[in-house]
Amino acid sequence: MSQPSTITRAAHDTTQPGAAISILILAIAAFVIVTTEYLIVGLLPALSRDLAISISAAGQLVTLFAFTVMLFGPPLTAWLSHLDRKKLFIAILVVFALSNALAALAPNIWVLALARFIPALALPVFWGTASETAGQLAGPAKAGQAVSRVYLGISAALLFGIPLGTVAANSVGWRNSFWMLAVLSLLMAAALWALMPAVARTPRMDFKQQARLFREPYFLANVALSIVVFTAMFTAYTYLADILERLAGIAPARVGWWLMGFGAIGLVGNWLGGKAVDRAPVKATAGFAALLGIGMALSVPAVHALPMFCLVLAVWGIAYTALFPVCQVRVMTSATHSQALAGTTNVSAANAGIGIGAMLGGAVIPTLGLDKIGYISAAIALLAVLMAPVVASLGRKRP
Repeated sequence: MSQPSTITRAAHDTTQPGAAISILILAIAAFVIVTTEYLIVGLLPALSRDLAISISAAGQLVTLFAFTVMLFGPPLTAWLSHLDRKKLFIAILVVFALSNALAALAPNIWVLALARFIPALALPVFWGTASETAGQLAGPAKAGQAVSRVYLGISAALLFGIPLGTVAANSVGWRNSFWMLAVLSLLMAAALWALMPAVARTPRMDFKQQARLFREPYFLANVALSIVVFTAMFTAYTYLADILERLAGIAPARVGWWLMGFGAIGLVGNWLGGKAVDRAPVKATAGFAALLGIGMALSVPAVHALPMFCLVLAVWGIAYTALFPVCQVRVMTSATHSQALAGTTNVSAANAGIGIGAMLGGAVIPTLGLDKIGYISAAIALLAVLMAPVVASLGRKRP
């Protein structure tokens, strides 16, 4: 009886040798790559002074990066996703190393803008293909957990990038911050070169073939759900530092550390999201969106009771972080083919939601007040919860 059970286990164990270390390196590389996008938010005041430009002009560097990711991500991923993944990841990390070095040396905003534009082209390619590659390395049974581990690096960068930028600007300076990112990018490229096994290449498909994804109602519904979820997330999170300072009375010098605490407790959500999404991606989205709405809605009423405020922030942070891998896996598994393109499309959807949320929150503050932003965000999260059954019904109807 032992032989059949051994064969059964072997049939289901499709994890590649070296998968664990490769996924760990991809997670660290993801942290470095996504931190490159978000670190600059904390560096804006310092670089605006150094380059003698207004803070508004410096802020356009953030807009440039986000909209480059949104617009160029899907076609570039479709064009490059068939390449050898190991070589592709190494090339992307070298591009990030050189771009960060150029940013560190930039004499003016135009050179700095170029140093931001180039890596913005490569970021969604890495984001989409790293998720798919992690799933391939781990095998179908553990794909969701593998993607969540890569997303641990991405989530950490999203959560800690802005606080780290705030701390770095006051300690090592904005130019040295970019130098450190350049060095880390090269170290991750070397680690992948030395330790990552070969990954089966995906068949080459032209963009027209891959673009058939955009005719699939279930896939499009999942992308739309991601836009709504990320809009809810960033309508409030973009202004969390302002909530902490102006409403909760946190000293400005400590706000960065509070943001790091928000990120640290939120990493629990990454683990929970990875567990939940393998079983029911759409239900997991609805559940964490509901928790997100509760956390955001209660954040302002709880500001005057510190223990309750900390508890509410923990709920908000856990739900917020869980939704990153949940949305990525949900969109990728909704696609019938071209998962790398599907993953990058979700990145574009996320950036669209980030931009819409930041603009919406910015409009709410002068009209309704900062203390109302949690309620508006919660209402958008409720919309995501209500969308979930509709999205799920489309999944049941597909062939």
